[in-house]
Amino acid sequence: MLTHTRGPSEGARYSAGSRDPARADVAAAYLAMIKRLFMRVLMILAAAAALAAIMALKFAIYLPRFIHH
Repeated sequence: MLTHTRGPSEGARYSAGSRDPARADVAAAYLAMIKRLFMRVLMILAAAAALAAIMALKFAIYLPRFIHH
């Protein structure tokens, strides 16, 4: 039960030589999709941070006017 059933001429199932090139293409496409998603999320976060900074600057400019009047 514990011995190999494959003969000496058969390679390992998951060896580097038996990788399917189509799977590599799918993996590259999947990685590219993840990178695009990450870049979009990063752009949204940057836009939100810029908007928050503008709002904070306006608040800091107008707050003294409301306190003194």
